[in-house]
Amino acid sequence: MTIFVETAYAKLNLALHVRARRPDGYHELETLFAFLDDGDRLSATPAEDFSLTITGPFATGLSAGEDNLVLRAVRALAAAWPGHQPLAFTLHKRLPIAAGIGGGSADAAAALRLAARLWGLPEVAPSRVAAAIGADVPACLASHMCFGRGLGEVLSPIAREGIAGLPVLLVNPLVVCPTGPVFKAWDGVDRGPLDPAQWRAGRNDLERPARALVPEIATVLGVLRATDADLVRMSGSGATCFALFAADVARDAAAARIAAAHPAWWIMAGALR
Repeated sequence: MTIFVETAYAKLNLALHVRARRPDGYHELETLFAFLDDGDRLSATPAEDFSLTITGPFATGLSAGEDNLVLRAVRALAAAWPGHQPLAFTLHKRLPIAAGIGGGSADAAAALRLAARLWGLPEVAPSRVAAAIGADVPACLASHMCFGRGLGEVLSPIAREGIAGLPVLLVNPLVVCPTGPVFKAWDGVDRGPLDPAQWRAGRNDLERPARALVPEIATVLGVLRATDADLVRMSGSGATCFALFAADVARDAAAARIAAAHPAWWIMAGALR
């Protein structure tokens, strides 16, 4: 039996500016998306019907039913491009849940890439259904650095020179930080636009409300800022925080120290794609 595999790359928001609350209750965003070169693993094999099995350290509590974004995404693609054999998916869940690194959206995007490859679909096919699955899915579909506006689904390419390949360390205190309550706790103050060319001078406007809901985030940020990192921020709505380094050796030394001091925390080291 042939098994095909795709990586669901962890998403990072190098900066995230919340500009306004919309009449529909959602928020206008400006963000610089970036992606780690690691993440969940999704495999698929031809089958009689679509199905999903979830394994891995963060499989507990996840639904493998029709509400899972993997199945929602691939069924949407199959409806738009009918006539192809169903797939049985296995998701090896390595990224924490409700962690601000696009886990579900990244998994859905990986399912779209994988199905499109196996079915021989045109390159544009997955992008035609991605936005209907979730606001972050279009960015996760490409899994390359881009500037996002609107709900995050209006994307513009960004030059990756000097950014791609940067060593990065992700740390999560393994405290769930649901997106909805974090946005609800945002103070509503527009603190100005994000210039994607000056993203290091940017900010994450959701950090303050996330820290109020999950105080452990402040602890993680403090620990990362005590390393040799060039930049430390929270990603998305939390609780994952990241640190960018000038060299692999500095990242790896920080990872070793943090793992020894905080063995209950989740850590993933890699590089920006």
